Amino acid sequence: MTVSYVVVGAGQRGTSYAKWVGENPDRARVVGVAEPRAHQRDGLAGRHTIPAERVFTTWQELAEAPRLADAAIVATQDTDHVEPVISLAAKGYHLLVEKPLAPDEADCRRLVDAVRATGVLFAVCHVMRYRPYTRLLKEIVDSGRIGDVVSVQHLEPVGWWHQAHSFVRGNWRRADLASFMLLAKSCHDIDWLRHVVGRPIERVSSFGSLTHFRREHQPAGAADRCLDCAVEPDCPYSATRLYLGVVRTGHTGWPVSVITDEPTEEGVLRALRDGPYGRCVYACDNDVVDHQVVAMEFAGGRTATFTMTGFTPTSDRRTRIFGTRGSIDGDGEQLSVCDFVTGRTEELTVASAGMDAAAGHGGGDDALMDAFTTAVATGDPAPILSGPAESLETHLAVFAAERARCSGTVQRVIP
Repeated sequence: MTVSYVVVGAGQRGTSYAKWVGENPDRARVVGVAEPRAHQRDGLAGRHTIPAERVFTTWQELAEAPRLADAAIVATQDTDHVEPVISLAAKGYHLLVEKPLAPDEADCRRLVDAVRATGVLFAVCHVMRYRPYTRLLKEIVDSGRIGDVVSVQHLEPVGWWHQAHSFVRGNWRRADLASFMLLAKSCHDIDWLRHVVGRPIERVSSFGSLTHFRREHQPAGAADRCLDCAVEPDCPYSATRLYLGVVRTGHTGWPVSVITDEPTEEGVLRALRDGPYGRCVYACDNDVVDHQVVAMEFAGGRTATFTMTGFTPTSDRRTRIFGTRGSIDGDGEQLSVCDFVTGRTEELTVASAGMDAAAGHGGGDDALMDAFTTAVATGDPAPILSGPAESLETHLAVFAAERARCSGTVQRVIP
């Protein structure tokens, strides 16, 4: 069976998933798209030879049409997942939904309840679960090789320029435009920790703030746009250096494709002159945190700490897992497994293209599409690792952690 897809939201994420479909024509095809922006809509439609009658400006137009495909990929902005998901589920579309499900707890519950009522197949794009690296790590943990997991340390190094691009200047800079930082960026990681530990998260505490990217830290003599700024050459967050540097290498994809539809030096300069990505990082309207720590207690008393920080080089996640018979250190490509009985350490390597969105999240994007397509083709949900139950559970843990941060309390995660 060849699985047919419609893509709702033809931005970077929707386009990435559709790319896998285009590369696997014997297994899947894209037959429709809904996207309000003409450049993104027409580009995806052209790449997949979608006829004009199946190209829609809004998801509402798609939902009003007869069902066009087996499944829908919903990759709209964070605040625009709930209504298209509910409407398309009612039409019988199987659903692959970008994370987060919704920016508040009530809507997450409403979305999951509505989807469950229809019986369609449903997966959340928690791509970290699907990485070859994660699969190997999970196999080692589940095998009992390091005994029972007692505690975990996990770091998400967002990267100084990615923090500035997405969470200071970009679409996820403000909670009211998208969602708070832990949900927008790190619900991947809270979900991943639950998956690896294999137990529900029961209690959380959290600390963090918007510490650096504030007006009072703007250097003396700085301008509100990088192109006008006398101190720009010495600024680590220079938009001019970042975007012109990337486009001059001949790269026209993310992040350049986010700031302009014309990925040339001239197009980038116009975007930096007039658009949000040319602003000084100390003169934006951002309000999401730039660093955060979460402490978690799992069922059975297991614990984990998670650190998200924007003040790092760009690199993969780092994880240390401490068990009763051994420990594991991982960096996204290599696992160092120490055996307490023999004292020996084994080094295991998984090839990875990198963990950022442009590199397909270390193989997670492709593996997710492979698993979901298999599930739809066979009618068997078993390949789906990020179904509604655990995805809702880990979203609720993220909301509890943000309540804990804002209130200075320990919060219980209530299913």
